[in-house]
Amino acid sequence: MRLGPWTMATEIIPQPAPAEPSLPEVHSSVRISRSPFYWRRLLGFIGPGFLISVGYMDPGNWATDIAGGSQFGYTLLFVIMLSNLMAILLQSLSLKLGVATERDLAQLCRENYGPRVSIVLWIMAEVAIAACDLAEVIGSAIALHLLFHIPLFYGVLITGADVMLILLLQRWGFRYVEALVIVLIGTILAMFGVQMVLSRPEYLPALRDLFVPSSSILSNPDMLYIAIGILGATVMPHNLYLHSSIVQSRRYKRTPEGKREAIHLANVDSVLALTLALFVNAAILIVAAAVFHRRGLYDVAAIQDAYKLLSPLVGATWASTLFAIALLASGQNSSITGTLAGQIVMEGFVHMKMAPWLRRLATRALAIVPTILVVAFTGEKGTEKLLILSQVILSIQLSFAVIPLVQFTGDRRRMGEFVNGRGLQTLAWVTAIVIALLNGWLLVQTFLGR
Repeated sequence: MRLGPWTMATEIIPQPAPAEPSLPEVHSSVRISRSPFYWRRLLGFIGPGFLISVGYMDPGNWATDIAGGSQFGYTLLFVIMLSNLMAILLQSLSLKLGVATERDLAQLCRENYGPRVSIVLWIMAEVAIAACDLAEVIGSAIALHLLFHIPLFYGVLITGADVMLILLLQRWGFRYVEALVIVLIGTILAMFGVQMVLSRPEYLPALRDLFVPSSSILSNPDMLYIAIGILGATVMPHNLYLHSSIVQSRRYKRTPEGKREAIHLANVDSVLALTLALFVNAAILIVAAAVFHRRGLYDVAAIQDAYKLLSPLVGATWASTLFAIALLASGQNSSITGTLAGQIVMEGFVHMKMAPWLRRLATRALAIVPTILVVAFTGEKGTEKLLILSQVILSIQLSFAVIPLVQFTGDRRRMGEFVNGRGLQTLAWVTAIVIALLNGWLLVQTFLGR
């Protein structure tokens, strides 16, 4: 029987576990407490969700959130909320897939779809990682320029050196990687907590737009374009591969009872971390709306412009510095998860092993080259469009990760007792279809010369 790209034949017997687990260097390496106290067991699972949340507050989010807030005020806050709810659902499916099957999403795609489809999915995943890395390179380079007046060209080159920090932390242990990420996330939260106070937003209109959608989001093509960019910046395709792997770094009991508790505790970790990411994304858009849109500055989309205008408009000379520090923390955080995701998809899809430092340099080179070209020929203004474009590319790639994820978690042969219930599976497919339709509309608008 010949299988279609997304079809799994029911008569196929599940394959035995692969000889090597996902991310073997960290697999089952983090001990967890066997204490009767819930909070102590939970602490052992805190970490993977925060690594995932990094992708939901990276420099690409900054570009789309600033553009959305300055142009349309608080209107697109609902899109951020909707995107975050989608992210919580999809990441929950991803971590459950990893725990229940003891495989990551890339490994399962290779086992079920055959070589040709696996190669296509691998290429799509690599494109998504490159687009994410592009945003990290630009964001970090801009932050270095704003803080230390380093020219963008050299800032882009400096970002390639972060591989050494990642390798050092991985050698010490995975918990050190998680600790650094959590510290940087705390830095971002603190910086934007202060920005929220300084910008004095209108909280009631912001809360209304956070929970009540506006019809103009669909009727206004410019607004919808930014909205889909926010979706692409929030729900990251490579994070679905990443979460299904790093959740297995915990040394929980590989029994039905142990897996059930692991899924529960990992979900708590994920929801907590993604809620913090929601605050960061919402704060960026709210600050842009309160500082720029309210004053009639509707065309502030570049991070550099936001930095220059922030201090004069809020009346605090150090506001822009806090903004740039948070941006640098965001860019460095994202580089860590990009490295791990790249390793997972390469090993899972094509069984190709590469030294982490070489893998990191190869991925970063793919992002550095186009960025250097854009900076050389268009200067700072070109980086703004490149950032938003990278998020739109991520959004287009999303379906190639979401559809397999939903399919696998609904397959009882793979998931056993952890298979999605009918209601959850329906919600997951609705989410996948909505994402695919929005991305289809985006493609049509792009080819029609939006």
